[in-house]
Amino acid sequence: MTVSRNFIIGLGLTATLVTIAVLSLIWTPYDPEVIGGSLRAGPSWSHWLGTDWAGRDVASRLMTGARTSIGVGVVAVAIGMIAGVGLGVIAAAHRNWVDDVGMRAADVVFAFPAIISALLITTIFGPGAINAIIAIGIFNIPVFARVSRNAALTVWAHDYVLAGLAMGKGRLRLTVDHILPNIAPPLIVQATIQFGLAILAEAALSFLGVGVQPPAPSWGQMLFDSQTMMAIAPWLAIFPGLAIAFAVLGFNLLGDGLRDMLDPRL
Repeated sequence: MTVSRNFIIGLGLTATLVTIAVLSLIWTPYDPEVIGGSLRAGPSWSHWLGTDWAGRDVASRLMTGARTSIGVGVVAVAIGMIAGVGLGVIAAAHRNWVDDVGMRAADVVFAFPAIISALLITTIFGPGAINAIIAIGIFNIPVFARVSRNAALTVWAHDYVLAGLAMGKGRLRLTVDHILPNIAPPLIVQATIQFGLAILAEAALSFLGVGVQPPAPSWGQMLFDSQTMMAIAPWLAIFPGLAIAFAVLGFNLLGDGLRDMLDPRL
């Protein structure tokens, strides 16, 4: 199995992100929520990435924001994967009205992007990280449903699966024994890509004020706070923007690399 350059770069970027997030659990240069000190101070030895409009250390807030982004991504992708894969394999196994209803329901959900869904949910239940996670997770369901259904239909057409049906093996047993293990590679690839998109969606929702609420640090919220100070303190926008870009790039490259490694046609 050849390891692609995309996989190595993506793994390096994502490993760095995870390491920073884990490190923030036990150590940050300063308390990311404490207000005080020099306002809008540029990067220096005492504050590596400067301070924001309230004197809070930018590096500490970026580290804690990485933890927030990963947490949102893990839960949102898990929601979408569990519900979507279940819906997809059930639809592929039966190929009757269950398939039609399930895929049409997925189309309806897919018609509402994560941001629109989050705005709708927060209008009803109020802004917050949990509602943002639910909205992103719901948006991921039809993505995983379609990927798992298409992959499962290919496996169902194989001779050994048809032979199992002819021998009286139940569709549920075949799904657990043969379908799920064989569709795992494309699902893993899709999960890494959706993880990057979940991070981007969380940042967008926080930027709009319906995601993670202050004083908890969030990359999108940091970008929002920097809007009026880009001329006098450009680092307040540059560093969160780079963090989002590298996180999304890392997961996308990781997904591309995994696709190259796991696709038997390559």
